[in-house]
Amino acid sequence: MRYTGKIVVTESVEDTIEFGRHFAADLRSGDVVSLTGPLGAGKTCLIRGIAAGLGIDENDVRSPSFTLVNEMYGKMPLYHFDLYRMKIIDELYEIGWDDYMMRDGVTVVEWGEKAEDMLPAESIFINIEILSENQRRISISSPEPEEK
Repeated sequence: MRYTGKIVVTESVEDTIEFGRHFAADLRSGDVVSLTGPLGAGKTCLIRGIAAGLGIDENDVRSPSFTLVNEMYGKMPLYHFDLYRMKIIDELYEIGWDDYMMRDGVTVVEWGEKAEDMLPAESIFINIEILSENQRRISISSPEPEEK
């Protein structure tokens, strides 16, 4: 099942992580996921769940704010980009952005709006809204499923 148009409300950090685990079950090698939302919305929590769903210890997920990307390995590779501190788009080219977009594995990009024009058209877009101290609205959009 692809997640086109899906909206989920989570009630806690644990719920957000658990949703990430379930979401990961549908990810395929080559998928690119763009995460947007304000600071503190739970983007890294969601990635912890995605990592766990891919067989990676969720405690290994650290925000790569200073390196821009972390690589983790489980059932398939997870490339975690955090563009929060990125100043200019050329920084992505310097670390091999185009190569990452062609690798096997799943690529998740925090602050994906900073690289919007560089994301593949078939990317999955997730926006997280803060509804209250613990409650989050997670909205997902992706291309329509391929015809079989």
